[in-house]
Amino acid sequence: MKINVGFLILMGFIIGVITCYFFGKKTILKKYIQLLEKTNNKVKKIIKNAEKKGDSIKKNKIIQAKEKFIELQSKYEKNIHFREKKIKDKENRLSKEIEIYFNKNNRLDAQIYDYEKKFKILKRTKKEFNYIHIKQINLLEKISNYSSEEAKNELINLLKDEAKTKAQTYIQNIIEESQLTAKMEAKKIIIQAIQRIGTEQAIENAVSIFHIESDDVKGRIIGREGRNIRALEKATGVEIIVDDTPEAILLSCFNPIRREVARLSLHKLVIDGRIHPARIEEIVEKTEKQIEEEIIDIGKKNIIDLGIHGIHPQLIKMIGRMKYRSSYGQNLLQHSREVANLSGILASELGLNAKIAKRAGLLHDIGKIPEKETELPHAILGMQYAEKYGENIEVCNAIGSHHDEIEMKVLISPIIQISDSISGARPGIRKNSFESYSKRLKNLEDIAFSFYGVNKAFAIQAGRELRVLVESKKIDDQKAFQLSCDIKEKIKNEMTYPGQIKVTVIRETRAVQIAR
Repeated sequence: MKINVGFLILMGFIIGVITCYFFGKKTILKKYIQLLEKTNNKVKKIIKNAEKKGDSIKKNKIIQAKEKFIELQSKYEKNIHFREKKIKDKENRLSKEIEIYFNKNNRLDAQIYDYEKKFKILKRTKKEFNYIHIKQINLLEKISNYSSEEAKNELINLLKDEAKTKAQTYIQNIIEESQLTAKMEAKKIIIQAIQRIGTEQAIENAVSIFHIESDDVKGRIIGREGRNIRALEKATGVEIIVDDTPEAILLSCFNPIRREVARLSLHKLVIDGRIHPARIEEIVEKTEKQIEEEIIDIGKKNIIDLGIHGIHPQLIKMIGRMKYRSSYGQNLLQHSREVANLSGILASELGLNAKIAKRAGLLHDIGKIPEKETELPHAILGMQYAEKYGENIEVCNAIGSHHDEIEMKVLISPIIQISDSISGARPGIRKNSFESYSKRLKNLEDIAFSFYGVNKAFAIQAGRELRVLVESKKIDDQKAFQLSCDIKEKIKNEMTYPGQIKVTVIRETRAVQIAR
C-alpha cells in the first residue's frame, strides 16, 4: 500500500511541475495545491479503505486460525483421551493379572506349607506305626516263644496269603470283565470245534452201511460199465460208494430218509436178484411209497400213544420223519416222546394243562426236519411250522423259546425247556456209556475232596456242574473264590470231559440255638 501512495505523489508532483511550467507558476501552483489536496484526500481514503480491508482480513484470518486451532486441539485431546483410556485399561488388566498371580502364589505357598505339615505328621505317624509294629513283633515272639527265623517265616507266610488274596481279587475283576466278551469268545470256540471235528461228525451222521453176504454182489450192483449204480444214484439221490471195504457198501447222503430208501431198495434188489435200471426205478418208487406210508403210520401211532388229537397231517409227517433223524447220537423221535411224557407229568403236578404240555413236547424239535434249506435256528423254524399249521399260541411259544431264542410268555414254555434238558442229560443217552459217566462223576467229587476245608461235594446235571460245600470256619469268602479257581484248574489238567463243567463253591454260616 505504501508503494502505491508514493507513486501517486510522485506522479502528482511531476504533473504539477509540468502544469506550472506551461500555465504559470501561480496558476499551476494553485491548481497543483488543489490537485495535491484532492490527491491527498483520495490517498487518505484509499489508505483508510486499505486499513479497513486489512483489519477485516486480519480479523478473518485470526478467526480462521482460532477455529483451526480449536479443531486441532479437539482432535489432539481425543487422541490423548483414547490413548490414556487404552493405557488405563492395560494398567487395570495388568494389575488384575498381578493380583491373580500373587493370589496363586499365596495359595501355592499355603498348599506347600499344608503338604509339608501333613508329610511331617505322616512321617511321625509312620515312625509310631513302625515302633508299635516292632513292639507287637517282639511281644508275639515272647508270647509264642518263636525264634527270629520262625517269626520271619510266619510273617512271610502271612504276606504270601495277603498277596494271594489280592491276586485272587484282581483275577476275579479280570474274570468279571472277560464275561462281557464271553459270548464272542464262545462263538470262536464253537467255530474252532467245528473246524476240528466237523468232518468226523459229517461222516458219522451222513453215511449208512449196507451189508452184503459176499463181494460178488458188488459187481452185480455196479452193473455193466456202472449203469446199475448210476441208475440207483439217480433214482434215490444218494451217492453209493463201492470200494475195498469187505462185505459192505457205503450210502452217503445228508438226508436220512433218502439213505433209508436206498438201503431198503438195495436190500430188495439183492434178494430179488434182478438188478437192472428198469427194475431199480420200479423198486425205488415202491420203496418211497412204502417209506412215506410208514412215516405217516409212525406219526399217527405216536400221537395216539401220547393221547394227542387234532394235529395237522403235515405235522404228523414231520413227527414220522423224526424216526430217521438223530441229534447228538440220540434218536429224535425217541427224544421227543421222552420230552412229551416228562412235560405232561410236570404239567400235571403243577396243575397245568397236561395235553398242551405233551403236544408242545412232541413238537418242540420239528424245526430239525426242514422242508427246505434255511438259516433259521431250529426252534424258530419249528415255531413257524406250528403257526403255519394252526397250533395254538402256547404251543408255538413253547417251541420257539425252548432254547431262549424268544421270550417265554406262558408257563408251559419253561416246562418244555426243563424236559428237553432232562432228556438230553440222561446218562448214556448221548453216546456216553454208563461206566464212563459214573467214573467221571466220581473223579469230579474226588478232585473236590482233595482240597482243604471241603465238607461235601456233589456232581450234578450229568456231570456238568460240581457243587462244593465248605466249612465256614476254615474257608472265608476270598478263599472260597480261590478254591473254585483251584478246583477248576485241577479239573482242566487232570480230566477229559465233553462241553464244560461249572464249579460252584458254597460257604454257609449257620447260627443254631435251642430254647429249653
